[in-house]
Amino acid sequence: MQPPDTLLSVKDLRTYFETEEGTVKAVDGVSFDVKRGETLGIVGESGSGKSVANLSLMRLVPEPPGKIVSGSVMFQGRDLLKLSGREIRELRGKRIAMIFQDPMTSLNPFMRVSRQLMEVTELHLRHSKAQARAHAVKMLEHVIVTRTNYPVGCGSA
Repeated sequence: MQPPDTLLSVKDLRTYFETEEGTVKAVDGVSFDVKRGETLGIVGESGSGKSVANLSLMRLVPEPPGKIVSGSVMFQGRDLLKLSGREIRELRGKRIAMIFQDPMTSLNPFMRVSRQLMEVTELHLRHSKAQARAHAVKMLEHVIVTRTNYPVGCGSA
């Protein structure tokens, strides 16, 4: 049972990949807790398993070649590793999400940004096309206003 102030509890997470050379233990026994209002930074060298650990939390590791072999990921009293495909898809993007650091994989350069933003709210919030478009415009306006309120030289690229 998770303490009430714990938002996410990861225990003994193990994600392995089968390769021609044998089993690669990309994540091998990771555990951590994140409490409400807390920020957790996961750092390590390139290839240390940071991305695979986070993809595992969201159940986004492609099977095969990867496989989450053990552990638990408790979120809102539910073990994400035991949910059905439908149940985890209902949570992703609405209750739990990931912001990928690689801009080349975050947005599709062949689709308008507005369409990509609309797709998220149509899928997860069940917005109509008109509602999704209005929400996308509102979010873009919010980013532009927030971005332009930085003093000169204080914004990020």
